[in-house]
This record gives sequence, C-alpha cells and structure tokens, in this order.
Amino acid sequence: MPVPIRRLIVALTVCCALLAGATAYGSVSGSKSTDTAAVAYPYAATPSPSTTVEKQKLAKTRFVANAGLAAGAAYEWIVKPWKAGKFKKGTHGRTGTLIKAGLAGAFAYNRLQAAKRNAQGDPLLSKALAPLTASIDGLKSLPSKLRKGDGNAAGSFDDVINKVKDAGNSAGAPVHDKVPSAGQLTGG
Repeated sequence: MPVPIRRLIVALTVCCALLAGATAYGSVSGSKSTDTAAVAYPYAATPSPSTTVEKQKLAKTRFVANAGLAAGAAYEWIVKPWKAGKFKKGTHGRTGTLIKAGLAGAFAYNRLQAAKRNAQGDPLLSKALAPLTASIDGLKSLPSKLRKGDGNAAGSFDDVINKVKDAGNSAGAPVHDKVPSAGQLTGG
C-alpha cells in the first residue's frame, strides 16, 4: 500500500527536529560541568535527604522480613544440623554442613543487623531489641566456633534468634521463619 508523500515528509521533518533538538540540548559548548543530569534535565528534581518520618516508614514490616529470613536460615542450616549431630568431628558430610552453616551464619548475622537498624525506626521495637544488641554482635564469631567443634555455638545462635522473635512479638511484630533461597544466601 503506497504511503502519500506528504506523510513521509511530515514524518521525516519530525524525526529530524527531534534528533536536532536532542543533540543541541544534550551538548553544551564550553561547559566543563560534570553534572550531566543537570545539563540534560535542568528541571529534574534533585534528591533530598530523608526525614525521620520517611526513615521510620514500614520499620516493623522490614524488621519482620529481615528477622524472619535470619531465623529461617539459622534454623534450616545451623540448628537442624546441630540437633542431628552433623557438626561433630568424623561425621559424614561435616565439611559441606559447616560450609552451609558458615554461609547461613553470615547471612543471618547480616539480616539481624538489618533488623536491628529497622527496629530503631519504631519506638516499641527499639525498646524491645535494645538488650539484645550485644548478643547479636556476639554472633559474628559463630563460624570459627563451629569449625573448632564447639557444640554450644549453634545453641547460643538459636537462643539469640528466639530472643529476637520474642522481642518482635512483644512489640506487636510477630516474626515467622522464612527460609531463604540458596541465591539469597550466596548473593547477600
């Protein structure tokens, strides 16, 4: 089906005008400014710092999500193998279990630190979690304790997770175990 010549001319003119306008607008001669976003979009809104109200938005929800992931990882790859006796020396598959427990421990520690930051956005949660900050920070040495064969290390991890769950429940933010995927464990 043939296209009328007038349509082709209009389309070509519009394309050229847009191309010429974009290149003329995007390049500023003689300007050595490194802020290309301000040059390309002079009327764009600049980011402003978050207010304390915005920082506290969804603090309980974030706390529940992070603490749930930490609890799920700790239970699945640290507490269950510990109760099954898979951390004892000479046990078949001990090395793989220790590797998984180390990854899960690092992941759970990271998520507990995030949950601790989220709890600071809610007054009830911050009061409930304040006594547990030293216990959460003490979990950093878990992988080395497990390698040495310390049987109480996994138990102390389980105790801290249960205390965090109880603190969440007392502040109106019930925490349920959510087992993370292997991608979440290795990806951080």
